[in-house]
Amino acid sequence: MSPVRPPTDDDAPVAPPAATTDADGDGGDAGSAPPPAAGRTQGMAAVLGEDFSFADAVGGVRGLVESTAPGLVFVVVYVVTRALVPSLLASAGVALAALVIRLAQRTPVTQALSGVVGIAVGVAWAWWTGRAQDFFAGGLLANAGYLLAMVVSVAVRWPAVGVVVALLRGEDMAWRTDPARARERRRYVWATWVMAAVFGLRLAVQVPLYLAGESAVGALGTAKLAMGLPLFAVALWITWLLVGSRGARADLPRPRPTPPR
Repeated sequence: MSPVRPPTDDDAPVAPPAATTDADGDGGDAGSAPPPAAGRTQGMAAVLGEDFSFADAVGGVRGLVESTAPGLVFVVVYVVTRALVPSLLASAGVALAALVIRLAQRTPVTQALSGVVGIAVGVAWAWWTGRAQDFFAGGLLANAGYLLAMVVSVAVRWPAVGVVVALLRGEDMAWRTDPARARERRRYVWATWVMAAVFGLRLAVQVPLYLAGESAVGALGTAKLAMGLPLFAVALWITWLLVGSRGARADLPRPRPTPPR
């Protein structure tokens, strides 16, 4: 008779992977992606972590500077000189400089490149019309489009925040129809309304300033800067409270334990 081999760790039942309680409130359903690696999580990805950082959400100090400097330079130069062309050239130069520096340092260029594209639209529009306020027209249209998208997504029961978070986590859209995840759905709806409120508030403040003409360009530019990344970061924080914080995750259904083999 063969001697009885004492049990080892290899003989123990294999435990399922620890459930990932992530920012979308999944609670660890099968197929959940692992939590993001430690480090900066920018934009909507900032709502996925267990903790929230305002600095990381806006891309750090460098991201904040790259996003605000071109618009700030345009406003300052225009208010001082009342000359459109120098203002446009100065703004475009700052945006391009940020991109060139990132390319030279071989650091990620996504934020700087998106800034260049946005500034290019504003410069081209204002150059074409000869009106300084049109430097901000593209941003106003973008906010109107985002606001419409948020409202429509809630109306058709595909709240945009839930869709984006699920995509970032590599998950399916089971949260939309699973009765056990009704609270999670409501949180996604509330978070989507928060984002809609940001875009609506920007339009409510900035459209009248835009319609006031060139005399209000300084005020319009100031409002755009104040209601840009700072306001968006606040909205991300509220979204994190709704769908990613410890309190939000505690309100979600727990995964059922896997029976032993």
